[in-house]
Amino acid sequence: MKCTLLLSSIALSTAVAEKPNIVFIMADDLGWSDVAHNGAKFYETPNFDQLTADGIKFTRSYVSGPNCAPTRASLISGMYTPRHQVWTPNAKSKGAFSNMKLVVPNRDNGKGDGLFPSKTDLDPKVESLAEVMNKAGYKTAMFGKWHCGPDQQGFDIFSGDGTTKPHKKHYGSPTVAATLTRGACDFIDKNKKDPFFLYLAHWDVHSPHRAEKKVVAKYKEKLKNGNWDNKWNPTYAAMIEAFDKSIGQVRQAIKKAGIANNTLIIVTSDNGTIGQVASGPLKGAKGSLFEGGVHVATSMVWEGVTKPGSTCDTPFSSVDYMPTFAELGGAPLPKNQPVDGKSLVPLIKGKKALKNRSIFWHYPLYLQANGKPVLPIMGTDKLYWRSTPSSMIVKGDWKLIHTYEDNAVLLYNIAEDPYEKNELSATSPEIAQVLRKELQNWVKETNAPIPSKVNSEFSAGSSEKGGKGKKSKGKKKSKKKKK
Repeated sequence: MKCTLLLSSIALSTAVAEKPNIVFIMADDLGWSDVAHNGAKFYETPNFDQLTADGIKFTRSYVSGPNCAPTRASLISGMYTPRHQVWTPNAKSKGAFSNMKLVVPNRDNGKGDGLFPSKTDLDPKVESLAEVMNKAGYKTAMFGKWHCGPDQQGFDIFSGDGTTKPHKKHYGSPTVAATLTRGACDFIDKNKKDPFFLYLAHWDVHSPHRAEKKVVAKYKEKLKNGNWDNKWNPTYAAMIEAFDKSIGQVRQAIKKAGIANNTLIIVTSDNGTIGQVASGPLKGAKGSLFEGGVHVATSMVWEGVTKPGSTCDTPFSSVDYMPTFAELGGAPLPKNQPVDGKSLVPLIKGKKALKNRSIFWHYPLYLQANGKPVLPIMGTDKLYWRSTPSSMIVKGDWKLIHTYEDNAVLLYNIAEDPYEKNELSATSPEIAQVLRKELQNWVKETNAPIPSKVNSEFSAGSSEKGGKGKKSKGKKKSKKKKK
């Protein structure tokens, strides 16, 4: 493991003692390969690229869930998904019931049907990241997409678009990136004399894909006049530009306030991009435990601390932000709940820390693909799913996924094979055995639910259109049981 980030430890300790401001900027559904510094050819991300050049690029940055809700719940709570039980938005599996070998919470049987808890909201009793920072004297603000329930979890300022009430949805708004950014910049200006934690969670680039018409026109012209190797989406490109523009404006506000040398800025995404627009080399997309779903572009800059152009290839995930921010601010961690993450401050100092540390995932539901299926319906060769009930461990260069339908494992060496083309469980059985055992111990320790009941309506993919006939039949049977 290598972290090429070297500056004076004295400078860092001084900045830490002064309680640095923390600005956490997160896109919604921005893929790892949707930024120029990770190879994007059509999309333009000059501000994200400049921040990366000015600071540190994390090449193995993961999110704690394959989609938005679990990632955000883990970020705010510092806990892995089995502890907060937010697996996916709406709490249910997506796909034809007849194609699910195992019985799980889904659209046919309601939220749980007594199977296992599947929640949409973070428990208000959870001590949140905002509450941790409040204890250290930080002013806290959340602007943008929350997705953790009606409770605001201790944030001093809370707004869904930077101006209005907190919980209104703003998907597909061409102007919401601008209003969020204005709200964030105003907050920075008003709180520049005291330590603050700003969580700026953009709605872009989540679907429906809509953007400013003049920016869309720019990319349509670019597509028309270029010799492109892909059917790039000009509207999606315009949404990426809106997010990227926000990064530049926030950095400018920080510099104008004179606090750049005491402010850590982090830019990341909540998961990979959706299958309909996924174009990069990573396997899978949003909703998948393959790299395309959980490996995201992340860069950090802290003037006077992070070395320009540095990189770090140590894996980490969303649960690590709470202990990191707590250490930077001198805040105590929660005592009444587990904190699964580890502080990234040693990595920011350039130390070879967290080497061969294990990171975990658990996803006990099904998720039908919407453009980039990677898993077949059990017992067939029909690619249909993004995810099936699975657990996963990443340790150093290695990654293992345990699938519960067939009690099998998939093993990859991510350092040598970042695109997951070569499954190695047969050629490296010792490594697979060790990782599988560690993963099983973690599943037991966290009481992660494992679906085991076989679905009596499972038809092994007999319907070419997703088993709609069987799905209807399943609903009728469920009504008879209720009677």
